Amino acid sequence: MGAFLLLYGKIAVMIIIPAIDLKQGKCVRLRQGNMDLSTVFNQDPAAQALMWEDCGASRIHLVDLEGSVGGSPANLESIRAILKKVRIPVQLGGGIRDEETMRMYLDSGIDTVILGTIAAADPDRVSGYLKSFPGKIAIGVDARGGIVAVQGWTESSLLKATDLAARYDSLSPASFIYTDIDRDGMMRGPNLEATREFAASVSAPVILSGGISCMADVEAALALEKDGVVGIIIGRALYEGTVDLRTAIELAEQ
Repeated sequence: MGAFLLLYGKIAVMIIIPAIDLKQGKCVRLRQGNMDLSTVFNQDPAAQALMWEDCGASRIHLVDLEGSVGGSPANLESIRAILKKVRIPVQLGGGIRDEETMRMYLDSGIDTVILGTIAAADPDRVSGYLKSFPGKIAIGVDARGGIVAVQGWTESSLLKATDLAARYDSLSPASFIYTDIDRDGMMRGPNLEATREFAASVSAPVILSGGISCMADVEAALALEKDGVVGIIIGRALYEGTVDLRTAIELAEQ
């Protein structure tokens, strides 16, 4: 479980990871990945990232939303501003479809790049990347009804989430980031059973994403630690104030 086990110098600490979704240079949140249903929460994503770091976050999750749909980086200025502002590791997904883009982000200071669409479309190439960049690549598994969605969740791959994971599990990705799209941004609670089943199918660490709406959801998700879930990504609940980041981190550390 790599860096996740060592973040606090103790064994099996589950981490809370605040999310910053970038659209037109702003910090936004979507509902079920719908680009037309976005809410702007901060005009200055770098200031938002620093706020999360000051609250005790040990890692930040970034998504280049327009990059996800368009297939190439679209919010570079905001990403670079965040990297200049914070000292904690940053993981990034969205529009990373080739080695040049991956190297550019890693050289810029991104700790972990997240591959989603290309992981579904080109397993041979991504398998090569995992061997060339050990510990630096996470596989994003974004599922709707157990089927992987790609291109910023606008298309179905017709590939089961567990089948996608099986392609890469033996190559030791930094993590699998499992997102239930139907729960994402909807404040209806995470899909714990689907996440548990997914985590049971792989040996690599799993990060849960999508649906956390309150502290009770955080507490319920923390119970998945025994199943191999090492982190919880939280977005809208933090911005709407239904989850306090400091409190969630304290709960995870207990």
